[in-house]
Amino acid sequence: MLPIKSSEVDILEAGEGPLVVLVHSSVSGARQWRKLIELLARSHHVRAVNLFGYGRTPSWVTARSQTLADQAALIEAVVPEHATDVRLVGHSFGASVAMRAAAHLGSRVSRLVLLEPNPFYLLRDNGRMEAFGEAAGLCDVVKTRGARGEWSIAAEEFADYWGGSGTWKAMTPDRRATFAEALRPNFHEWDAVMNETTTLAAWSAQLPAKTLIVYDTNTARPIRRVDARCNNLANNSNTARWTHGSAVSSRPSESNRCKVPSGLRTPVPMTPEWQPCSTAGRGGLSGP
Repeated sequence: MLPIKSSEVDILEAGEGPLVVLVHSSVSGARQWRKLIELLARSHHVRAVNLFGYGRTPSWVTARSQTLADQAALIEAVVPEHATDVRLVGHSFGASVAMRAAAHLGSRVSRLVLLEPNPFYLLRDNGRMEAFGEAAGLCDVVKTRGARGEWSIAAEEFADYWGGSGTWKAMTPDRRATFAEALRPNFHEWDAVMNETTTLAAWSAQLPAKTLIVYDTNTARPIRRVDARCNNLANNSNTARWTHGSAVSSRPSESNRCKVPSGLRTPVPMTPEWQPCSTAGRGGLSGP
């Protein structure tokens, strides 16, 4: 794990109250959360972190492979030393980082919300090889094309995979250039989600009792499969430390456990539009 100073971590910050730390997805940044920041800042102290290579946080330049612990160090750096009752929220890659940060911070984290976490190595380790192969194929595209400097080609495949065929072509030239540039940190992020070794049982022991996992039933297969593995663990009576919601569809009325307040969409351009659970209620950011 790289040593990191809080002054090196670029964040967006607002509000007062219990601390909520937001961790963005790949090819995004802390600004992904701007609507949620506005909502939560009414009753919480919110810090949205930029991971390595986003905003003004330094890029990953170390020769060795990046780990979830390296990224989690950024989260830990912005949590005050004596802070307790911390709430973490992460989306996609940011959710995997939030898992590792929560494990490191231990009892100081009271609630953890994971929006479509992507610890893809769990697919391989639990025999879901078809779904793992799909994720590995996209990893190979980013790694191979990125190493050659062919970021536009990598970005097209990445965007069309997550957003559907034609997503790249629908972008303006300026948007394509921005997207391709924003994809660069993802070259190292794949190492973190493909090479982690923590088992499902270990995650169950390390994460807070109030952990909410949310995913869209129409999302990409590797996400569905890996999140289902986490939910299956939650349903196991001897590892029932995970609190999790039902799968959330793109229409709030179809979810029998979640009511979605206006403005709580996760504004990520490369994925199908979906809505995470309300921050109120069991396993969310507030409540018992």
